[in-house]
Amino acid sequence: MSSKPPRGAVPAPPGELRRHIGVPDAVMIGLGSMIGAGIFASLAPAARAAGSGLLLGLALAAVVAYCNATSSARLAALYPASGGTYVYGRERLGAFWGYLAGWAFVVGKTASCAAMALTVGSYVWPGQAHAIAVAAVVALTAVNYAGIQKSVLLTRVIVAVVLAVLAAVATASLTSDGVDAARLEIGTDATATGVLQAAGLLFFAFAGYARIATLGEEARDPARTIPRAIPIALGITLVVYALVAVSVLLVLGPGGLASAPAPLAEAARAAGADWLVPVVRVGAAVAALGSLLALILGVSRTTLAMARDRHLPHALAAVHPRFQVPHRAELLVGAVVAVAAATTDVRGAIGFSSFGVLAYYAIANASAWTLTPAEGRPARIIPVVGLAGCLVLAFALPLPSVLAGAAVLLAGAAAYGIRRAASR
Repeated sequence: MSSKPPRGAVPAPPGELRRHIGVPDAVMIGLGSMIGAGIFASLAPAARAAGSGLLLGLALAAVVAYCNATSSARLAALYPASGGTYVYGRERLGAFWGYLAGWAFVVGKTASCAAMALTVGSYVWPGQAHAIAVAAVVALTAVNYAGIQKSVLLTRVIVAVVLAVLAAVATASLTSDGVDAARLEIGTDATATGVLQAAGLLFFAFAGYARIATLGEEARDPARTIPRAIPIALGITLVVYALVAVSVLLVLGPGGLASAPAPLAEAARAAGADWLVPVVRVGAAVAALGSLLALILGVSRTTLAMARDRHLPHALAAVHPRFQVPHRAELLVGAVVAVAAATTDVRGAIGFSSFGVLAYYAIANASAWTLTPAEGRPARIIPVVGLAGCLVLAFALPLPSVLAGAAVLLAGAAAYGIRRAASR
């Protein structure tokens, strides 16, 4: 059987990944990372924070996401290697900042895994959400351990299913008799603090575009592919999120949305489309399982990279001789996520995740600030707004998320300092 690479693919030198991803596939990977589970999980916590100011929070999250995406795209084009901001921070700001970005990514995305697992539980069996979440983590960790990875083809299927479900919910909501335009009005319950907190929680649903930036080593022409794919994927995602948020608000209102354990299913029921409720639950479960599979895969690989550089225990760098996967890293990540899924709620997991990921992108924006015009530096305002936005949204999150996130980042920084001191 021929092993010739696909048309357009660039043969890989020994030890490197094959460059075979073009703009369409990169966009699809970005959509698969953003559209789906985030919108199923983050609307209700954000509505509890912002009330009638939910759409303002969504707009603010989108602005910060755009700045982060632009900075990441320019850096990824310049450094077409796997690792994302772990690489950019190291190359532009120094070893410590690269390490801190990697640490923030690992802890933030580990919490994202817990949030996705809890989303599966909330839609599949609300009364036993934690048990279903733990079972999902165990099952997908076993899948990853065996070396089965989500492909671009599977991503296309998941995106198609999720878009169909979201379109059905939006259509049923907008055409129902329960629509009330007054529910979109911004009332006195909307405060600046609440809107900022909602933006930080909704940022969770946008954060998947980092997946495109980390494809630098596999893109056919990274200087062209990545800067084009990121804004396209982000723009499509924003349009979908805005349409879904408006349609759900029109039938549930901010209060109904805030109290709904499975908001899109409740929106379908309130719109009189009871037949759609099981479809929404299946769509949400598919989206969350797809995201969870990819997240566990990504966190374990970042853990592997940091362990190889001895930023994490070197034992985690072991690769299984048969399955060719970082089995120790995968088992550790799976165990930590299972414990988190058993002991936290969705809002707490999303808040903690957002804090870590916002710290990660703050370093990306600081790295983009150091670029020269010859290196493709974006307009100065973009990394400035991105950096400031990340810091403001991170510290506007619920206080428990801020305290826990800051404590974990400080612990990571302390571990780095101790290791450096011991190696002298």
